[in-house]
Amino acid sequence: MALRLAGALLLLTVSISCGSSSTTPPSSPTPTPGSTPVSIVSGSRTLTTTAYAPNPVNIAMGGSLTWTNNDTIAHTATDNNGGWDSGSIAPGGQFTRTFPTAGTFGYRCTIHPNMVGTVNVQ
Repeated sequence: MALRLAGALLLLTVSISCGSSSTTPPSSPTPTPGSTPVSIVSGSRTLTTTAYAPNPVNIAMGGSLTWTNNDTIAHTATDNNGGWDSGSIAPGGQFTRTFPTAGTFGYRCTIHPNMVGTVNVQ
């Protein structure tokens, strides 16, 4: 009887500890070292020029940007002139691109074309 009671208490303790939740938020991905971070903000599918932050973003020639999708659905970062395309960036995912030449580059989300951004490379 005592052995059965001890087994039941052990099972109850394990069940309770396995069901507990952590209050520590999941870690966010970090941009590629040396790159400038750009956030695809939460709820961005309904936004326009504020869907990517910062916007516009300014970087030096040869610099890189890392887009991080902080939304709950997939998005892209796609050059308006077809020069580059991130492909689908899943929630929590990232895309990094280096800009070797100076210029102003408009981009958008091909899934949600209302989402627009500008990269100024100097």
